[in-house]
Amino acid sequence: MDSKEVTLLKRALERQKLARIQAEKILETKSKELYDVSRHLKAANSKLENLINKKHSDLSDSFMDIIDPYVIMDMEYNVITMNDSAIDFLGYDHRKENLNVGRLVHSDYIPYTLQAFQTLIEVGSLKNYRAKIVVKNKTHKYIQINCSLIYDTEGKPIGSHGIIRDISQETEIKTLLSEQRKQLSIIIDNSPLGIALKVDGKITKANPSFSNLLGYSQNELKDFSLQELTVCYDEDKCNEFIDSLDNGSDTVSLTKEYIRKNGSTFLAKTNISAVRDEQGTIEYQVVVIEDITKEKELENQKEELLTELESSNKNLQEYAHIVSHDLKSPLRSISALASWIKEDYHDKLDEAGQQQLSLMQEKVESMDKLIQGILEYSTANSSQLKSSEVDLNEVISTIKETIFIPDHVTVEVPEKLPTIQADRTKMQQLFQNIIGNAVAHIEREVGLVQVHFKNNKEHYHFIIEDNGVGIPEEYHKKIFQIFQSIGNKERSTGIGLSIVKKIVDRYEGEVWVDSEVGVGTEFQFTLKKSVLNEQ
Repeated sequence: MDSKEVTLLKRALERQKLARIQAEKILETKSKELYDVSRHLKAANSKLENLINKKHSDLSDSFMDIIDPYVIMDMEYNVITMNDSAIDFLGYDHRKENLNVGRLVHSDYIPYTLQAFQTLIEVGSLKNYRAKIVVKNKTHKYIQINCSLIYDTEGKPIGSHGIIRDISQETEIKTLLSEQRKQLSIIIDNSPLGIALKVDGKITKANPSFSNLLGYSQNELKDFSLQELTVCYDEDKCNEFIDSLDNGSDTVSLTKEYIRKNGSTFLAKTNISAVRDEQGTIEYQVVVIEDITKEKELENQKEELLTELESSNKNLQEYAHIVSHDLKSPLRSISALASWIKEDYHDKLDEAGQQQLSLMQEKVESMDKLIQGILEYSTANSSQLKSSEVDLNEVISTIKETIFIPDHVTVEVPEKLPTIQADRTKMQQLFQNIIGNAVAHIEREVGLVQVHFKNNKEHYHFIIEDNGVGIPEEYHKKIFQIFQSIGNKERSTGIGLSIVKKIVDRYEGEVWVDSEVGVGTEFQFTLKKSVLNEQ
């Protein structure tokens, strides 16, 4: 090797040495920078861990101050700490006694609880866990828990914490509502009324009675609207009925004719109620139908019977007038003949003959009164009432001048009687029959009949009091029946008080008697004001 090659090799070696020195310097500098960065990261990580621990501690402290019960426990469900709300709620104080939350769970909820806490371990959190627990005072509470796991620095779960919410009242309400729904469902399913839900015009659900009335199954009914199952004879009225719900009415009612699956029809009372949302929009409608076909047939029969009865009553009244006229004519003739015989042959008849003729005239007079009483009885509750203002004081005055009142009897009106709107003839009959009955049964030396009045809220109340012989209690109801009389008074026909009962009934009042034998009698009756005004 010559000197030139040696020189080149030396120069190359020197350059390598210089490059190595420079590389070592760069490596030393970079190592120092890396060391500094590593130290800085360690310090920052330490600060971050301290900050996290502090935040966790602050967060735990804040949970301790919340209103809801808050509990921290280990992985064995032993309570580490809990706030005052939890102490009050559970009845246990962890500072004075050990408490395991798992032992509070009701036996019915243990399997579900074990499954739920297994989910907590796997997922790290548990939301809306619900169970029943037994607190210290042995009462049962329904609770809802939201909780999550607590981890150590290595990410290992060391416990859990969560908030407890008392849902006992909410659960009771839900249980009650559920029970009520069951009861309502039982009632609806067993109701004799047809009940269906209608949404957007279509039947969505129906009870068995609705299905049975129409002859369709519930699934078949879902293909129909209510209008398709009914007969509409007046299109405008039907549309008005439907539109009334859309225009704000909550309930509409009418009678409709429904078409069964077999083509037959029946009448039903229909009630449709709208159920609306908060905006007032109809969500669905409840349809209730009641088959009134038989009821309608009964009503038609009643109307027919009423028509027949009215016709029969009219015929009877006409017959009563005819019979009255036909009977009274011969009676008047008999009375006249008796009177003529008595006058023409008074010098030829002995005293016994004169008495027999007088007795005949009295019997004819009694017969005439009986016929007149029957006629009045037959028209007491059927003749048309002619309403007008009636001064009852004038009525009593007329009665005092019309009927026979013995000299030893006085009829008084202590307080002024009202002027009422009524049928004058009926009022005359009403008061005259009672007063006439009273004056005929007074045997005292001084007889007294008084007419009293009370103005009640809904009725006029009248009391006609006498100091007569009195009426035995067993006759207090019988005397208002036709042909029922007491004693042997010739003037009594046994019809007058039955006419009183009919007139009082017509004015929707009541009539009764209070009496004591040997003391006197009170006839009392009421007349309904509203009926008087209507008629």
